[in-house]
Amino acid sequence: MSDNFFEYLKERGYVYQSTNEAGIRDSLNGKKPITFYLGIDPTADSLHIGHFFALMMFRHLQRRGHRGILVIGGATALVGDPTGKSDMRKMMTKEEVARNVEEVKTLAKRFIRTEGENPAIILDNSEWINSFSYVDFMRYVGVHFNVNKMLASEAYSKRMENGGLTFLEMGYMLMQAYDFLYLNRKYGCSLEIGGSDQWGNIVAGTELSRKMNFHVEGKTKDERPDTFGLTCPLLMTKEGKKMGKTEQGTLWVARDKTTPFAFYQYFYNTADSDTEMLLKLFTDIPTAEIVNLCQKDIVLAKKKMAYEVTKLVHGEEEAIKAVEAAKALFQKGKNMENVPSADFDIERIKKGINVVDFAVELGFFLSKSEARRMIQQGGFSIDGKRVVSSDENITLEDPSKEAFLLQRGKKNFLRAILKNKGSSLSAFKELQRKQNER
Repeated sequence: MSDNFFEYLKERGYVYQSTNEAGIRDSLNGKKPITFYLGIDPTADSLHIGHFFALMMFRHLQRRGHRGILVIGGATALVGDPTGKSDMRKMMTKEEVARNVEEVKTLAKRFIRTEGENPAIILDNSEWINSFSYVDFMRYVGVHFNVNKMLASEAYSKRMENGGLTFLEMGYMLMQAYDFLYLNRKYGCSLEIGGSDQWGNIVAGTELSRKMNFHVEGKTKDERPDTFGLTCPLLMTKEGKKMGKTEQGTLWVARDKTTPFAFYQYFYNTADSDTEMLLKLFTDIPTAEIVNLCQKDIVLAKKKMAYEVTKLVHGEEEAIKAVEAAKALFQKGKNMENVPSADFDIERIKKGINVVDFAVELGFFLSKSEARRMIQQGGFSIDGKRVVSSDENITLEDPSKEAFLLQRGKKNFLRAILKNKGSSLSAFKELQRKQNER
């Protein structure tokens, strides 16, 4: 990679906000590696697509030679970040957070390197925050925060508009800010990265470090460590919609929540206009080559993008399986011989239909009780996404969608083809008859 590393990050679309662009540019382009950190709160037992952007920036910085620290918020998750929320987050138990911490650590290693050359370290902020008593923390950290200034920040404005903040949530910014100060003093960490929704918290961390490092014993003014904040934009479509939401819910990294096949299909089915952006963000293909590929053959570009993102998250073997499954189930010709299909009235989907009613009317289950039982057992999926509740509804969010893929167990599939007429179940029922005769 060239010495213009900061410019490379901007070209690929990673740079959005910075506390001191000139200082960050000098630090990242310089020959001497710096230490940076990214924080992730374990508010769920998996990572989702919203984490990809910052984790990819982490990956780039680490490969450049900069030293990375991933902080899992075992302490901050017990409070909950109010940023952008209209209501207070559901409080989790300490046991739930502890389980999530371990799962997030495991999943994060798919993106960042923790062994070999220049390994990243993974820390839990409960290691240093839990050692404080409440009074000691407020005397040490809270004294540096102005409440009026905090309430004016975007991090808290939405909560204030919708009924106000709890005192618990007010402490979140202080805790995250202290993370930066602690890492700065213990590890020499000078840069915090994150999504743009974390801007207020990141700035608070740089400000706290500036105030508390002002009188570092034994250091002159020029020797006091500088701290910077850098954010990447949220992952949005060209139309300004947040990416990562499917008809069945959030796009997760964990395979038991979103299968590699569903993961691949999500990215392959993104709009043509988003393909170039996703290739720049989630592959190492040179920018000029990406632009040329998208202009020359957008279908090939989308296949390449979907494969590369799936390989990044789930590994090459699972990515290849996803590609082969897509070929077998969705291409015309001999590969479709053993894949039954049934037509379904598209107007009924537009209005919304219960998932159990949908599956039973297609003949995929003999009864509603059978469908509900399979859902409870976790053995029914639509478009590769496991159906978790018999109360779910099927809707048509993408007007161009032509079919749904239903799966029961490991080997039973049905394509529900959307047409402007009633359902036709002959293909699926004929296959069932042949199987029963064997």
